[in-house]
Amino acid sequence: MIGVEHLTVTYGEKVALEDVSLTLPRSGVTALVGPSGCGKTTLLRVLGGLLTPQQGRVTGLEPGETAFLFQENRLLPWRTVAQHLTDVAPRHSATPPRAWLELVELEGEEGAYPSALSGGMARRLALARCLALEREVLLLDEPFTGVDPQRAQRILQRLKDLGKPVILVAHEPHLAQSCDRVMEL
Repeated sequence: MIGVEHLTVTYGEKVALEDVSLTLPRSGVTALVGPSGCGKTTLLRVLGGLLTPQQGRVTGLEPGETAFLFQENRLLPWRTVAQHLTDVAPRHSATPPRAWLELVELEGEEGAYPSALSGGMARRLALARCLALEREVLLLDEPFTGVDPQRAQRILQRLKDLGKPVILVAHEPHLAQSCDRVMEL
């Protein structure tokens, strides 16, 4: 289990999370839902070790075991689709980059540059790059922005089939309902 105990995070005078405590399972797909500005992304950043809270702590999660998908794609315009994956994959990866491209339905685009991809394709590439890190826990911030609903459902099922814990921020109600559990902030 991943424990969040009395977490408080502020940005100057603005309180993003105040005395939040919850328990997240280390299995299945958990969707974090709630209105914009309620602290979903902030919570994800704390879980990933990217943000230090002013108060509270996270237990049951080591920073080196997480892969983080940011809201922004953060793609390098001078790198091809395939290079985005090989740049981050472990040296002795058990999974070839092609498998991650198949998971996100980008096979055949290996030689394309980000400028040649649609918004949804770029988002799927960012997700594939996150997966190529081959970490134990996936933290995904709005992974299906710009991805058509049917494709997003297929990819979500493939993420479930990986057997890794996934914590994702979702604004799409149909996707949240397809997750193993929903936690509202």
